[in-house]
Amino acid sequence: MSTSSLPFRVILYYCFSPINSPYEWVTNHKSQCHSLGLKGRVYISNEGINGTLAGSREQINIYKETLNSKAGFEETEFKEDACDRIPFARLIVKLRPEIVSLHVNESLDPNTEGGRHLQPSEWRKVIESGEKFVMIDVRNNYESQIGHFEGALLPEVSNFYDFPKWLAEAGIDKDKKVLMYCTGGIRCEKFSVLMKKEGYSDVNQLHGGILNYARKEGGRHFRGKCFVFDDRLVVPVNPKDEVPISHCEITGNPCDMYINCANLDCNKLFICSEEGAEIMEGCCSEKCRQHPYKRPFHQEKAYAPFRKWYNYFDENFKKRNPAEKSGS
Repeated sequence: MSTSSLPFRVILYYCFSPINSPYEWVTNHKSQCHSLGLKGRVYISNEGINGTLAGSREQINIYKETLNSKAGFEETEFKEDACDRIPFARLIVKLRPEIVSLHVNESLDPNTEGGRHLQPSEWRKVIESGEKFVMIDVRNNYESQIGHFEGALLPEVSNFYDFPKWLAEAGIDKDKKVLMYCTGGIRCEKFSVLMKKEGYSDVNQLHGGILNYARKEGGRHFRGKCFVFDDRLVVPVNPKDEVPISHCEITGNPCDMYINCANLDCNKLFICSEEGAEIMEGCCSEKCRQHPYKRPFHQEKAYAPFRKWYNYFDENFKKRNPAEKSGS
């Protein structure tokens, strides 16, 4: 089946534009998305909007037109993929202090202070030019583990707000040319501002991130796949090189699929093959396999019972009581 014939669309987007009444935006936005039948996540703050939504082609087109019709959001760019199912279980629209959280005690304005945006073709030209540069993967370690650009620095951080500390300790020459990239571009918007404030003189970011680069340049120089924050978990980047660069934590075999540990008290996100999931009944360790709050393993459903990735990122998940965790 060609991608054009697939029934659903997933969009990833953000826009840094001041919102004077963010709470009102949340209320209206939630109502609009519900009425359209969309699912996904949207974060809104006084600095703008950051979202990923899924629905039919018609539903998505109406949403994009509506957002682009709002003052300050006319130039919002959307990364769009076709898919055969909606990869979200529900709709979440939340008010946040930041639309992407870096947790620094100073104002960061990507519209006026950020790095130079390189279009995918420009990014590729720099890589192939032989010019000296430092490339930074501005994503969490579990994302870069399954796919990254050749030669990139892969920070061992598990949260975006850990990057300021990483930068302070990285020892990168401030006179060197810096290239940075992330999934869709939003994390680079803020991190590039921070690097310039810290005195780095030549800061460049991949416009639209990995997903835009994959579409425009076919993923050249990217190894592995791209982690995405929906039920797909990973998407291909370079169709000519889809060999996994990571390995199943149970069997050691090449693998680039993530699942959550079936032990609800653990819920660790880890790389696991279908064979590994069968051996450990979806758990990351023997201790978890013996745990009383373990999700049941259904071999015929393969990964289906364990793709509850959103719980891994849900701050309230660990606070739930045992009755809720066991589904009783």
